[in-house]
Amino acid sequence: MRALRVTGSGGIENLTLADIDPPDDEPGEGEVLVAVAGAGVNFADLLMAEGRYQERPDLPFTAGMELSGTVLAVGPKVDGVFVGDRIAAASGSGAFAERAIVKDHACLLVPNDFDLVEAAALPIAYGTAHVGLTHRARLKAGELLLVTGAGGGVGLAAVAVGAALGAEVIAAASSAEKLDLAEAAGATHRIDYATEDLRERVKQIAAEKGKRGADVVFDPVGGEIFEAAMRATGFEGRLLVVGFAGGTVQQVPANHLLVKNIDVLGFYWGGYGKLDPAVHRESFRALHGMIDAGAIRPHIGARLPLEEARDAYRLLAERRAVGKVVLEIARP
Repeated sequence: MRALRVTGSGGIENLTLADIDPPDDEPGEGEVLVAVAGAGVNFADLLMAEGRYQERPDLPFTAGMELSGTVLAVGPKVDGVFVGDRIAAASGSGAFAERAIVKDHACLLVPNDFDLVEAAALPIAYGTAHVGLTHRARLKAGELLLVTGAGGGVGLAAVAVGAALGAEVIAAASSAEKLDLAEAAGATHRIDYATEDLRERVKQIAAEKGKRGADVVFDPVGGEIFEAAMRATGFEGRLLVVGFAGGTVQQVPANHLLVKNIDVLGFYWGGYGKLDPAVHRESFRALHGMIDAGAIRPHIGARLPLEEARDAYRLLAERRAVGKVVLEIARP
């Protein structure tokens, strides 16, 4: 089968399209064999190719952390997934190939009317948004949610999921184009932090609601953006540390947390796959209901064939991706 292999730690130039042996037709306990239709490309894939991600298989390995496709076989004790199901799944690695093995708890059932390749954009971004906002940040209906990086894949997902959960969403991003997408995804307010003062605008919006700041902050950007958002967080607010796409890991001043009783919550969605898989399983079941009801749908910024995977990585490396980048894995 065709697979995109990472052969070294030099980044994009160490990506090679190769023919390798497919996985066993008889999956193990709790495992599912998938004929892959599409795969989502994430910033973490870029970090993994550069040798800078917190988890990385031994070289060489097949790239790709999430996929979509049709179930070909299931192993013993698989729960809730059946042969013939259309699914999207988090794979950890191995998604950029024509066949892949995934865990049953990592599978999200895809409605029949949903484009299967586009469904590859769902598991990580929307799983991250849903678990982060519900399980970690305890978001409630009616609260004021600030999402930074709201034009990227996970930011747009957080906007949509937050709105579906009944929050009033402030989308913050670096361009009008990105904010248009966030507004279409359900944002009530928009802030262009390339031209506006993030802290002051959030406080202004909050004051109109009788609040002192945002109740919850979902931040995949880090650095100065996180620092401004923290200063715009209200009493007993919750700040979710999702990532550092801006390139700088912020240092959090504890005195600010103390004065306003703020919680800063570290959040690594992938960790639940090993430490508490039930969190992923329950979240994906809730997301299936949202998707089936039409409440959430990913914005696909680029859809490329597997042969152009390097170009997909470059879109992320150069921060030109708006929405989600997906690869078409199945041969035409």
